[in-house]
Amino acid sequence: MTDGVELVADQYLPGPAHGRGPWPTLLMRQPYGRDIASTVVYAHPVWWASRGYHVVIQDVRGRGDSGGDFYAFRNEGRDGAETIGWVRGLAASNGKVGMYGFSYQGATQLLAAAEQPEGLMCIAPHMAAVDLYHGWMYHQGALRLGSALGWGIQMLREDARRRGLRAASDRLEAAWARMREQPLTVPYGSHAAIADPELPGYVRDWMSHRMPDGDGQRFWSELDVSTRLDRIQVPALHVAGWYDLYLAGSVAGYLALRAGAGSEFARENQYLLAGPWVHIPWGDRVGDRDLGAAANLDTDGLLLKWFDHWLKDGKSWDEPRVKHFALGENRWHEAQEWPAAGKVSLYLHSAGRANSRKGDGRLAAGKPAGEEPRDEFVYDPEVPVMGPGGVDGLNGPRDQAAMELGNNLLVYRTAELGGRVHVFGTPRVRLWAATSAGSADFTAKLVRGMAGGRVEFVSIGIARSSWLFREGYEADRVQCWEFELEPTSLVLGEEEWIGLEVASSAFPLYDRNPSTGVSAELADNWNWARSTQQVAHTAEWPSALLLPVLEGGEWLK
Repeated sequence: MTDGVELVADQYLPGPAHGRGPWPTLLMRQPYGRDIASTVVYAHPVWWASRGYHVVIQDVRGRGDSGGDFYAFRNEGRDGAETIGWVRGLAASNGKVGMYGFSYQGATQLLAAAEQPEGLMCIAPHMAAVDLYHGWMYHQGALRLGSALGWGIQMLREDARRRGLRAASDRLEAAWARMREQPLTVPYGSHAAIADPELPGYVRDWMSHRMPDGDGQRFWSELDVSTRLDRIQVPALHVAGWYDLYLAGSVAGYLALRAGAGSEFARENQYLLAGPWVHIPWGDRVGDRDLGAAANLDTDGLLLKWFDHWLKDGKSWDEPRVKHFALGENRWHEAQEWPAAGKVSLYLHSAGRANSRKGDGRLAAGKPAGEEPRDEFVYDPEVPVMGPGGVDGLNGPRDQAAMELGNNLLVYRTAELGGRVHVFGTPRVRLWAATSAGSADFTAKLVRGMAGGRVEFVSIGIARSSWLFREGYEADRVQCWEFELEPTSLVLGEEEWIGLEVASSAFPLYDRNPSTGVSAELADNWNWARSTQQVAHTAEWPSALLLPVLEGGEWLK
């Protein structure tokens, strides 16, 4: 690199069947060990080389055998662009470069592309985000605690070993071995495994920059491409998973570049594949559910078509703009834009007792005609409502029926639908709600009711008062909490129903709101407070679930 730091890469060369070269190059830059090369989801580099590509897999700065110090995301733009310049000078490269990889390896592509290096022809950022605050670390003001803490501990383990910090390494390894327990540590911002001042501060920095404006805006925008979308001028194939940690960030990244990339050519060549997958692996099984043979999509074959088109023949790519897997139906659909759907409003109703699935909460197309009693529940940060995967924080179409038995959440559901309904896009909720807390969260979870009593998780959203209102939030006053849930594609059958769960936590997916105004990363049970939440549904305050329905809206009337 121009600052003297040396980065290390492996090269894989095509065999004699592909001539003597030079060949187009596929580049992956990653922090997990270049010999692994993300083979948890992609074919081995040898496979790509056997298809006529020169493949380069690089350890990013401060990882593996590369020199320098690692600080997540900070150096990947410059280092990526300089690496592409170096690659193009190799005898095996014909000067045309494509990048691939998922998660952090997707972020390295976006950051390199924003530097506009000569020779970068296309990218394939999978399960990543152009906006690290909104799409990676935080969801509408709440820290994605389980993933942020877990990934942070994972990354700091190598930093401790590289720096020879044996005590810090032992603490990190002990935490890693019992990772599911770590979100229970309070205050989590001073967790012993991440608080060592001799370790890099990037995990502590994520937790302390809690808002996407002011100093927080500068911090996050210097690490991502959210304010530099016009610098990206290459085609991109985005891949998202309906149960992935970074689902919203992946879809938002596609939409942002579709609208704001730096050239018409780039804007017209953004593509999205949205499958029924968790972060790792990609296939037909998620938890206890079999999603059918179609979920075992040949993603390597699809990616090969992408690279052949942009790096070789210019005629291999014939895929739709958006290809999405419809949960429930378990088959693929195509769309030319996102979302190809309208909105259907389902209004919340009850006689004041929507607590738990034993209550009287209903979803219906008609607005409340007059006054209906408010629904109330108590939020206790010491005993939070769990996220969709329970205390383990696991993702996927988990059965929520047992979680719906508590009175500390509200449950609203439609009648059986009576016909096929296809929800495709980004659901929203509009809750007219009041809370006794000086700081509060509301969560909304979309679920699918099935024969036999299974209540299957579909998507979730959260809003923290400090994020949603910024100014003007008042305790004990009914205000409009309108926010997005994560996107989905879901087909429901005639004997199924749509459900909405409303609570004030989804732990450990998101961090707990202390309710006292103390910043969440600094709070423990000495400064937690219980609060009473009220959800109104009246003619004046018609709380609703807003669904993007592609077809079958008549069954919801």
